[in-house]
Formats: sequence, C-alpha cells, structure tokens
Amino acid sequence: MSERWQQDEDGGGEFDQLTAINPNDIRIAAMDLLARREHTRRELKQKLLKRFKADDLIETQLDRLIEDNLQSDARYAESFLRQRMSRGHGPMRIRQEMRQKGISDSEIALAMEEEAPDWFALAEATYQRKFGALPPEDIKEKAKRSRFMQYRGYALDHYQHLLD
Repeated sequence: MSERWQQDEDGGGEFDQLTAINPNDIRIAAMDLLARREHTRRELKQKLLKRFKADDLIETQLDRLIEDNLQSDARYAESFLRQRMSRGHGPMRIRQEMRQKGISDSEIALAMEEEAPDWFALAEATYQRKFGALPPEDIKEKAKRSRFMQYRGYALDHYQHLLD
C-alpha cells in the first residue's frame, strides 16, 4: 500500500496528515469510468491522476485492467472508428483524433484494416447529405465544398469526382 504525506496549505513543510491510497479504490474508480464508456489508457490515467496522486499505483492498476481485458486501446479504436465513420468523418481526421486520444499508429492501422471502410462511398454519402445532388454553381461554391470535405478528413481522391 502506498502512503502519501500532504503538506499544509501554507507550504511551510510541516506534515499534518497521513493519507493512504488503497489500490482497490483506484481499480474501482477506473472500472466505474469504463462502465460508462470505453476509455484509452491515457484517458483513464489522466482522469485517475486527478483523484489519486499515486502514479505508480495507477500504472499497476491499469496494467491489471488490461490483463483482465477490461480496458483495451484496440477495442476503443474500433469503437471510435465506427462512431466517427457514422458521423461522416474521413480517414485523416479520424487518425488525427485517435492519436490525440493516445492510440498508437499500429492500433489505428489495425482498426482501419479490420473495418476496411469504403472511404469513397462514405465521402459520397457525406457529400450528398450536405450538398445534395446538384453540382456546384461556380468556383466559389466548388471551393467551399472542397474545404468542407477536407475539414471532414477526406483526401482529394475521395471526393474530387463529386465536384466535377
């Protein structure tokens, strides 16, 4: 069990209280978070560090959760990919968001490979939902549509045929 001394508020260096952090409390808090939705290891660690200031104990509990298959970055990546695809996001934006969440490039690639989405069909569906079947009226409208598709994370190859 890890123990931690808390200094008094004036920072005078006097120790006034001894608090013990129970590893089971960390595990229960992590499982409560995972019960609501999938989390990456990085997200869980950040949230747990706000409550418990014991980095080594948190790491140990996160390792146990992974061993027990209660937390999985690969499972999170698959779920995140499906969710973002349903929102009409493209591969570049999804990859960027996954990296920000702490998913490794290998897990991102594995999730993309397993799901094997047809990015051309998804780009077309996103384009049609936003702009309909009518072609762009002028160059300004074409540029606007192109910026929208880029923002959504699609490569030019995925949607260029829709602009013509």
